[in-house]
Amino acid sequence: MDNPRPEKVALVEQVRSRIDEASAVIVTEYRGLKVKDLEALRRSLAPLGGEYRVYKNTLARLAAGRSAAPELAGLLDGPTALAFVRGDAAAVTKALREFSRANPLLVIKGGVLGSSVLGAADISALADLPPREVLLARLAGSLLAPVQSLAGLLAALPRNFAYGLAALVDQRRASGEA
Repeated sequence: MDNPRPEKVALVEQVRSRIDEASAVIVTEYRGLKVKDLEALRRSLAPLGGEYRVYKNTLARLAAGRSAAPELAGLLDGPTALAFVRGDAAAVTKALREFSRANPLLVIKGGVLGSSVLGAADISALADLPPREVLLARLAGSLLAPVQSLAGLLAALPRNFAYGLAALVDQRRASGEA
């Protein structure tokens, strides 16, 4: 059996490390896309925390098998590329989906989010999610609503007491009592 070349061993280790460090890894098929299209996709993903890379499937399968996401190995058939996500996975999947709508040759095959394996339909559902900041704002708003209601009720108690007291004083004055 041949010993693998050191550069291939290093590349497998690099891919394994990227898989393990990413919050999500999305597998796509890029058959028929031009190099300029792939470069445009890379540029669109970079500001969102995504890195789009093409590796030989044999090396990528070895890396996936040694990583925390061995399920990726099953998706690595045909001309595939990996989108490594560091940050908002919904934003990167949304960008991939938008690119695939404009370039039907890009096919989203599936991926891994944390420890969950995602199919193509799951990736599409993830792309439908609002951005992370919007979700956090909604969560904060829903947590804050009961507190605001309680504060309103507590503020109304002394105010209503003051109105009632003022009405009683006015009523007594009108009837001539001191």
